[in-house]
Amino acid sequence: MHRSGATMAWNVFKFCTALRALGSIMILLVLGVVGVTYYAVVLNTYGPALYAGGFDFLVAFVVLILFHSLLVMLLWSYFAAVFTDPGSVPPNWRPAIDEEIGEANPLVGSDLNNDVPSDSSHQRIRYCRKCNQVKPPRCHHCSLCGRCVLKMDHHCVWVVNCVGALNYKYFLLFLFYTFLETTLVTASLLPLFLAFFSDGEIPGSPGSLATTFLAFVLDLAFALSVLGFLIMHISLVASNTTTIEAYEKKTTPKWPYDLGRRKNFEQVFGMDKRYWFIPAYSEEDIRRMPALQGLDYPSKPDFNSQ
Repeated sequence: MHRSGATMAWNVFKFCTALRALGSIMILLVLGVVGVTYYAVVLNTYGPALYAGGFDFLVAFVVLILFHSLLVMLLWSYFAAVFTDPGSVPPNWRPAIDEEIGEANPLVGSDLNNDVPSDSSHQRIRYCRKCNQVKPPRCHHCSLCGRCVLKMDHHCVWVVNCVGALNYKYFLLFLFYTFLETTLVTASLLPLFLAFFSDGEIPGSPGSLATTFLAFVLDLAFALSVLGFLIMHISLVASNTTTIEAYEKKTTPKWPYDLGRRKNFEQVFGMDKRYWFIPAYSEEDIRRMPALQGLDYPSKPDFNSQ
């Protein structure tokens, strides 16, 4: 039975490894959806409305300003998540004594190596057999990337990258701006969609109408699906938990990294409010918040004393 389970796990990871080939395809798909949407909203619908004057001009102007602003933030966040390394373990990294004592990490089950000594609080140091190295707190091995990733959340085929300590904020902003953009597009194209099915008169060629219809359906689908992911990740940020940790800590009710919603939020987005909604961190936050580097995380003061 154990042999069967191991074989199943191997087959799954072999299938997942094949997803690497989708890298450039997924980026092109994202850019393709953006292109179809841009044509439908800007070139076919609201761009020409700017010449109409009156109320139509005002509506078109507002829609286009919001559309382009959200699009810039969406693409900025997306490519930041794509090209930012999520964080890897430094060569020959070893935890400091106080970090070993305070780690108290419940997620140590299959990561332990009996040859690695335990610290004074009887918590064994986490060790990755695949990478043959010690693992920092909240670090997990990614079979797709073939390495350990700091504060790994998941491997995302959409951003062709692991989502971890150094790009989790960028991934969340990508979800946030994608939801706002697709919701705006869905709402702005809804009158044309309704007119299409009510036999109303719609200007444009059959090709442009088909593109507009496609853009509406795609953006509506993305808005609904992204909303679900966004709600899930908001709840994870509120409890200072990653997707992997949320699954693994079901058997460990005590969670040392839950510092309260405000501090949990700052552990991901930083303390500088000016940078909360852009995919970047202030130099001061990077200097004074070790959690943003992915190697050291504050825990509840009363947790280590238990």
